[in-house]
Amino acid sequence: MRSIHRIAWPMAAVAVLAAVPAMAQEARESHFNGVYVGVAGGATMQNHNSNRTLVFDRNGDGTYGDQVTTSTGVNAFGPGYCGGAAQGATPADGCSNGRASTFDYAARVGYDARLGRNVVAGVLFEANKNSARESVSGFSTTPASYTITRQLDYGLAARGRIGFTPNGGFLLYGTGGVTYAKLKHDFATTNTANAFSENRDGKMVWGWQAGGGGEIMLTNNVSLGLEYLYSRYRDNKYSVDVSQGTAPVTNPFVLGGGGTSIRPSDKNFNVQAVRASLNLQF
Repeated sequence: MRSIHRIAWPMAAVAVLAAVPAMAQEARESHFNGVYVGVAGGATMQNHNSNRTLVFDRNGDGTYGDQVTTSTGVNAFGPGYCGGAAQGATPADGCSNGRASTFDYAARVGYDARLGRNVVAGVLFEANKNSARESVSGFSTTPASYTITRQLDYGLAARGRIGFTPNGGFLLYGTGGVTYAKLKHDFATTNTANAFSENRDGKMVWGWQAGGGGEIMLTNNVSLGLEYLYSRYRDNKYSVDVSQGTAPVTNPFVLGGGGTSIRPSDKNFNVQAVRASLNLQF
């Protein structure tokens, strides 16, 4: 229900924007019809997910979900997990907030065309900067903690949009498309016996975006907008390989030969953003 509220309030703000008669311009066929450039900026939000864990591949077959066990057959990660960055070697030491909401800003160029008097269809290309971050940690019986953090850096997107102009000078629209972004990863552990190697193949990732918003013409060439955008990135290439290091052969990560690979259980990195935009139409 909380995520629904987060979607509802920016859309309500769009409705308020549409109702400001002092800003509404006389309907013109040239509004939302042609090439435009713009900038956007706002805040990102991420839903809390307490079910996130670390998952393990014990036999190198690329399938995660194996259990890491001690020499006595006990689950080595029995102490549990937390949706954040571990503050110490045990759950009692606590975890930091697992998700960081940050500022998002972008530059865009697009093209709109009127399909009749009140329907607008278009396409836009966007480059954005964002540092949204999330962490997940696991605790072993050693005791020790293991934390994987991923953070957005920048992204490129291509989206289409289609909308309705009830008075010509105001546009309500839906938008969606693809995005390609850089994800940065980091691994931290209090385990000083095993050796750890990060597989960073997942730097650039694909995803999709969907959302909607409203835009009003302030002059015949300048518009102000408010937009909600949901982005989902597929992050399934990054992992951490664990080998023996100075640990004994009975160490849970290498027990039975070989080693273990670790990654977050959630293969998707999701970000919500509410942004204001200022656009110049040519």
